[in-house]
Amino acid sequence: MMKVLVAGIWMATTMLASGYGTTQYLASQKRIGGEDEPSFVGLDYETVKPVNVPVLFEGTLQGYVVAKLVFTADSDVLRRLPVPPHPFLVDEAFRRLYSDDTLDFSNLERYDLDALTEHLKQKTNARIGRKVVHDVLVEEFNYFDKNDVITH
Repeated sequence: MMKVLVAGIWMATTMLASGYGTTQYLASQKRIGGEDEPSFVGLDYETVKPVNVPVLFEGTLQGYVVAKLVFTADSDVLRRLPVPPHPFLVDEAFRRLYSDDTLDFSNLERYDLDALTEHLKQKTNARIGRKVVHDVLVEEFNYFDKNDVITH
């Protein structure tokens, strides 16, 4: 009977010691490597509706630019906002692409997407009045000639 009691106490003590040791080890690993790595915890990736922008040249329709955008935002901030930032981002993207003179598809050159996404982030946050949008990502950026678009 005494052997069973000692064995039970030994097993319980061993289990408690191993649990404590594991917890201490994991906590020390988080302190060592956790601060240098970027944390994406709490960020949501939100997709907005595609932005369709007509391209006009000398008063005639040339085609359409279609951009699909994604933005990242803190999930807690998104839940607390009275108005979602999606329409503001779509509006800013339309305004920027529609009024951009460097977007000329008769002379194709690389378009500065970094400047576009940074502009959209800053303008959207300015219109909302606080930093909501952390980053704007381009999922798709296409041009469709007016002859390729099927109208019904």
